[in-house]
Amino acid sequence: MTGVRVLLVDDQALFREALATLLAVHEGVEVVGEAGDGDEALRKAAELAPDVVLMDLRMPVLDGIGATRRLRVEQPDVRVIALTTFDDDEDVFAALRAGAVGYLLKDVSSARLVEAVHAAARGESVLQPSVAAKVVARFAQLPDAAPEPRPQPLVVPLSDRELDVLRLLADGRSNREIAAALFLAEGTVKNHVTNVLAKLGARDRTQAALRARALGLL
Repeated sequence: MTGVRVLLVDDQALFREALATLLAVHEGVEVVGEAGDGDEALRKAAELAPDVVLMDLRMPVLDGIGATRRLRVEQPDVRVIALTTFDDDEDVFAALRAGAVGYLLKDVSSARLVEAVHAAARGESVLQPSVAAKVVARFAQLPDAAPEPRPQPLVVPLSDRELDVLRLLADGRSNREIAAALFLAEGTVKNHVTNVLAKLGARDRTQAALRARALGLL
């Protein structure tokens, strides 16, 4: 059975080859193609119908921001994860505004990358811890003139353990990293995350962090 279909987009051929080799050893992930710039990425995506695109941002012809923006219009079911060397604010927020569901740096571990690919395929957002912190901080700085409505108090409060999980989740930690930090089984953490999202009425981890901040839980 094939796994998540992935398209690799990066202008460095050596990096693409290394990434393809790295992903090939993991079950549940299938690299279906590669592209060296954003324009080629759009053609390959139309041809290969990937589930997830790992997209570099700074490329010739058409950069990753432009390619992501067009891809979200032309193939809205395809999930884009920005995979880049840079995490400056301009790149981060441009990628997220363009429609990327994730933002990772190229020094990410292979296990974290594979977990992110599967999460993106499920429709979840996946952010590098430093990027998650930027997103939460940016929302916290929004002017009070147009604040989002304060969420209603939780009908069912979070348990102490769920609060522990929430704090690490808000830092951008993966389930595996949370499990290691709290000395829990990864499956147990997954159940806690599911409960946290449900209690907060959040569709993904980023929204959960933002709503928790608005409720004063973080």
